[in-house]
Amino acid sequence: MFFVHPQIKLNRENLKRIFFSFLGKSDFVSLKKKLSLMFTEKQLVFTDMGRSAFKIIVEKLNLQNSQIIMPAYICDIFYPILKQYNIKPIFLDIDLNTFNVNPDKISQSVTPQTKAILVAHTYGLPVDMERIKEIKGPIIIEDCAHTFGARYQNEFVGNFGQASFFSLYKQFPTFRGGLLICPNNWDINLSKTSFNTRDFISFLNSFPFFSFLFKTFGEKAAEKMPRKEKTLKPSALNSVSLNFFSYFLEDYEEPLRRRIALALFFQEELKKLGLLVQESTNNVFCYLSALVPKELEGKRDELVKKLRREGVFCTRMWNTSRTIILNPDVQQEYNIDLNEFPNTVEAANRVINFPLQNHYTKKDIEKIIQAIKKVLTKL
Repeated sequence: MFFVHPQIKLNRENLKRIFFSFLGKSDFVSLKKKLSLMFTEKQLVFTDMGRSAFKIIVEKLNLQNSQIIMPAYICDIFYPILKQYNIKPIFLDIDLNTFNVNPDKISQSVTPQTKAILVAHTYGLPVDMERIKEIKGPIIIEDCAHTFGARYQNEFVGNFGQASFFSLYKQFPTFRGGLLICPNNWDINLSKTSFNTRDFISFLNSFPFFSFLFKTFGEKAAEKMPRKEKTLKPSALNSVSLNFFSYFLEDYEEPLRRRIALALFFQEELKKLGLLVQESTNNVFCYLSALVPKELEGKRDELVKKLRREGVFCTRMWNTSRTIILNPDVQQEYNIDLNEFPNTVEAANRVINFPLQNHYTKKDIEKIIQAIKKVLTKL
């Protein structure tokens, strides 16, 4: 079985990592030293979630009651934060080849009231930051939730804005966790958190057997649960999740190179089947994302369901229920005209995120491709 979210391959080394993550003491000094090589002269703050890091940025940069430019194709988890801080968003449509906003659209949308630009590197593909840096006036914030380890012009993303934030559990089996990259003079004090039931379920979800159970029997129950903010105020990352991140960060570069090579092979096979794949230059493929053929747009969800029967568990991030401008409350709050966002709407209806793990082999990808071919033939 193949899953999208980070999975832990059971071997001797990973069993040791699991053991020491639960029982060992976090070595934040060594971890910070390692990350400081990526983010020089910056402060590193581990938060419970990536959205918590964004809240800190909003508060420290005094973005309350201001105007911010951001992608229309982004998770609606930002909506309660925008409301909380009375931020007026200026949503911009995306490019279907990148899933990112074209920098030219950003520069053309800046007004005297624009205080910040949220630049999102979607699914692992960095935005052209050279052109973003040419925009004078607004504060640049990088949403690096999908791009840990990605480089632009040989510089790690997260270094180009005044502040940036990562969502660690999207690329590492950490169960939760955000990382804030910010100026050293920011005084930040976060309350401690503990490893809890939600984290334990996420831990189990890192193994195929439990992932299968949760996907097969738990999704309907999960859909009925209200989507609430994990914490009202930004909090620190618990020590267990921090340990997992630290241990799986140790040798991330070589697995990342293998992942990218597999992703490029995967993309070529998907193109043969008529899918539109994301641009690959500098992409770290946090999600191997593509758009189903235009003629199958209305059958995207059926394709996903049939692939599950073949053991291939894809996701649809973000589908029509999670894209911010497709949230009915957002549409009413900000008077959204969907005709202004044709590419965002199309991406939400056609996107599929395919399984890709660092430990996969070419044979694994070939099995996934065969399953896709089988299902597409039936459709």
